[in-house]
Amino acid sequence: MSPLAWAAAGTGFTFLMTTLGAAAVFLFRRDGGKVAQQVFLGFAAGVMIAASVWSLLIPAIERAEEAGQVGWIPAAGGFVLGVLFLMALHALLPHVHPGERKAEGLPSNWKRPTLLFTAVTLHNIPEGMSVGLLFAMAAQQGGDPAIFGMATALALGIGIQNVPEGAAVSLPLLQEGMSRPKAFAMGALSGLAEPVFGCLVVLFAALVSPYMPWMLAFSAGAMMYVVVEELIPEAHLGEHSNAGTAGVMAGFLVMMVLDVALG
Repeated sequence: MSPLAWAAAGTGFTFLMTTLGAAAVFLFRRDGGKVAQQVFLGFAAGVMIAASVWSLLIPAIERAEEAGQVGWIPAAGGFVLGVLFLMALHALLPHVHPGERKAEGLPSNWKRPTLLFTAVTLHNIPEGMSVGLLFAMAAQQGGDPAIFGMATALALGIGIQNVPEGAAVSLPLLQEGMSRPKAFAMGALSGLAEPVFGCLVVLFAALVSPYMPWMLAFSAGAMMYVVVEELIPEAHLGEHSNAGTAGVMAGFLVMMVLDVALG
């Protein structure tokens, strides 16, 4: 299989898992599922923290050192650029987070369900880029089994956390009054950003190859911004903050084990 096919398969899997998670709207009452939603958000945060370290930052440092560079410079520089990129997107793109009434970003006439949908779709951009980058790097290294295993572990980890993330999109839409089928469809569609950005990264892999350490760290910074700015705070809203904390720990553990076992 070509790198593009592998990236399409990996991000296609993560998209299907988002769709599976969005189906949670058919399992909970309209006013229920809030504790489950905290666990889902915490789990997604834990996976993204572990993936940022084991799947992105450590490989970025190792790749830079193999090229004779100072490993921490592209890792730190790319990380900062990723954070700034997500900060800019959040400042420009209209969106609103679950549990909040005031929209962020540029003023718009978008309705609240669209703003909720946009907020979570932003999370999927760095996730798709990360999966695509690792499959592209594996191809550039002649199908290196270690890097390929790391890419597979990341796709599995992101896919697993996309189940709760899909639910974290669809459940708030249901609680906002949207019908179950429409909330499910919106939750599923929020995952489309992953195959789109994952495949785009592979298509331009030859151009970004000299900057691969920077790109890996860029994805890590973007994901960590999402975790700190949105997922962890939202996982601790309300009275049951321990549920969100348990979700973070579980997600971190699952992703760490996957990466070490398959990488």
